[in-house]
Amino acid sequence: MPFSFTLNLSNTSVEMDTSADEPRNEQLAQIEIALLSVIFLCASTLNFSLLLVLWRKRQQMSRMRVFVTHLCLADLVVAFFQVCPQLMWDITDRFVGPDLVCRLVKYLQVVGMFASTYMIVVMTVDRYQAICNPMVTFQRRRARWNLPVCVAWLVSFVLSVPQLFIFSRVQIAPGVYDCWAEFVQPWGPKAYVTWTTLVIFLVPVVMVTACQVRICRALQINLYLKTQQQQRGDEGHSHPLSSRASNVVSVSKSRIKTVKMTVVIVLAYTVCWAPFFTVQLWSVWDDDAPTETATFTILMLLASLNSVANPCIYLLFTVKFPELLGSLLCMKHAEKKEPLPEETTMVSSLYLSFKSHSDIR
Repeated sequence: MPFSFTLNLSNTSVEMDTSADEPRNEQLAQIEIALLSVIFLCASTLNFSLLLVLWRKRQQMSRMRVFVTHLCLADLVVAFFQVCPQLMWDITDRFVGPDLVCRLVKYLQVVGMFASTYMIVVMTVDRYQAICNPMVTFQRRRARWNLPVCVAWLVSFVLSVPQLFIFSRVQIAPGVYDCWAEFVQPWGPKAYVTWTTLVIFLVPVVMVTACQVRICRALQINLYLKTQQQQRGDEGHSHPLSSRASNVVSVSKSRIKTVKMTVVIVLAYTVCWAPFFTVQLWSVWDDDAPTETATFTILMLLASLNSVANPCIYLLFTVKFPELLGSLLCMKHAEKKEPLPEETTMVSSLYLSFKSHSDIR
C-alpha cells in the first residue's frame, strides 16, 4: 500500500525488489478502500461545512477562528491530496499517471501533514501568549492571515520539497510502473523516515506539551488568585493585587475555553498519529516488520482520522446543530444575527462539575 512517504521504498536506485509485482491481498485492499472512502467523505464534508459556517461569520472573525479556518484548509489538503489519491491508488493497484503527477501527489501528501501539524502548533503557541503573556498578544484580530499562519504554511511547503526528488514513476518489474521512492544509500529510508517523524510528530508534540503545561500552571494560579480575591471580599478586605496577579486574574472565560479546545485537538492529533509514526519507524528499522498484515496497514490508514476529528471538536461543542443547519441552509435572517461566542471550545464534564462547585462556594 503506497501511503504517505515511506511505503513501497526501494533501498537503492538500481536494485529493485523482485517481489514488487506479486499479487496483492484483495481482501485487505477492499478493507483499505472502504476505510479510505469513509474517511475521505467525512473529512471533506465536515471541513467544508465548517469553512462555510466560518465564512458566513466572517464579520465576527476572531483570532481563534482564523486558526480554525486554516486548520480546516490544511485538513482539506489532507483529504483531497492524501486520502483521495491513496483511495484511487488502492482501486487501480498501481499508480496511474505520468512522473510529474506522481511527484506532485507525493509532495502534496506531506504538505497536508505538515500544515495540519504546524497549524496546531501555532494555535497552541497563540493560546500560550494569550494566557501567559497577554500584553504581547497580537492586535490584528480581523486579519484573515497573520504571521504565525503564514509561517506554518511556508514551513509546510518548504519541508515537503524532498518528496519531489525522492519519489518518481519507476519500473518495478518488466512492463510494470509505479510511483516509488528511491534512495541511493541503504540507510536513506531510515534517515528520511526518522527525520520526518521528528519534524512532523515528535518536535511539535514536545512544543505543544510544553506550552500546555505552562498554560495549565497559569490557569491554576488564576483559579487560586480568584479564590483568594473572593475570600478577601467576603471578609471585607480590599487589598490591591500586584500587577502580575491582576493580569492572571483577568484571564477571560473565552480564552480559558479556547485553551481547552486546543488541548483536545492536540490529544486527538497525538492519538491518531502516534500509531502511524510508530509503525513507519518499525517498517524501516526492522527488516522483519509485518508490513503486509491488516493491523499494520489499518494503523496507517487511521492516521487520517485526525482530519475528521478536528472539525468535529469545533462543531460539536461550539455550534448548536439547529443553528448550524440553519446557517448552512440560509434560514437565518437578519432578526437573528446573534454572533457565535468569540472564542469557543469543548469543556470537559470533569471541569464543569468542578467549576460549578467552585461557583456555588
